[in-house]
Amino acid sequence: MQTTRIGGARAFQLGKLAVVATLLAGCATVETPTKGDPFEGFNRTIFTVNDKIDQYALKPVAKGYVWATPQPVRDSVTNFFSNIGDVYIAANNLLQLRITDGVQDIMRIVINTVFGVGGLFDVATLAKLPKHDNDLGLTLGHYGVPPGPYLVLPLFGPSTVRDAVGSIGNYYVNPLSYIDPPGLSWALYGLNIVNTRANLLGASEVLEGAALDKYSFVRNAYLQRRQYLLSDGRRSQALPNYDEEAPLPKYEDVEGGAAAAPAGAAAGTAGAAAGTQGAAAKAAGASGTAVATPPQAAPAAAPEAASGSSETPPLDLNGGPETTQIPAGQLVPPTRFNFPSFKLR
Repeated sequence: MQTTRIGGARAFQLGKLAVVATLLAGCATVETPTKGDPFEGFNRTIFTVNDKIDQYALKPVAKGYVWATPQPVRDSVTNFFSNIGDVYIAANNLLQLRITDGVQDIMRIVINTVFGVGGLFDVATLAKLPKHDNDLGLTLGHYGVPPGPYLVLPLFGPSTVRDAVGSIGNYYVNPLSYIDPPGLSWALYGLNIVNTRANLLGASEVLEGAALDKYSFVRNAYLQRRQYLLSDGRRSQALPNYDEEAPLPKYEDVEGGAAAAPAGAAAGTAGAAAGTQGAAAKAAGASGTAVATPPQAAPAAAPEAASGSSETPPLDLNGGPETTQIPAGQLVPPTRFNFPSFKLR
């Protein structure tokens, strides 16, 4: 049994290596390949094949899994595989000398395994222990290994040369690889794939509706995500604090001119309004209509008259000496309610 299991693992790894070698050696190219994606022609072919397999096989199975499995059960399955994934996440954090993250990952494993019934419940998150994301590909990049060209692996999806090599190491670090008999190990791998696909049903629908070129969208998103994790952006980037109120602007007097100008403009506006009301009152008196004028409007006209006489000549509306005069620059037309009314007798 052990010999059969080792032979199957070796065949699996040899198959992956053969796929990578095929991509590197015999891939087709496009006329203008994108930088970082010299194998775009062959990658697009593999991407199309994977997309068809997902469309006609994996996605229907995932929908049936969602239909037949209650949400609490699916959450427990997700927590179970997430707890197993913390094992190789902790190993890679320790390999990168991130001791704090590695210790937190080990504590998550212990707490979820003991108090979470074998990882079916995520008790560690309730205990404020953060969930990290790491793998052997990121460890190789942490020590300076370049990513290499972008690759689309059959059945495994987007990757790079470095991440494809790192996935082989992740296979040996994953505890699921050491479950005996091998049939149970492959069944758990299959359940993990179906459960993961079921959790991504909503995301795939958004992708199909939003992306004009799904291949370019997935490629750019994958490479940016890997670069983000490798640059440790989740710790280095500080988010702005929106709780702090911005200080109010200060309107200071600059040599007396900045404050005097708004005051003069306000006085001119008040005088213009008073003059308009005076003109309307005179026209209403001529037609026999009573118009009530606010008592505070009359004093406001005096400063305006003085101000207007020193700058621009006043404008006489009706040409008479009794008419209220308004500076030409401050002429305001009367509103529709202040027009005089005329009655035909």
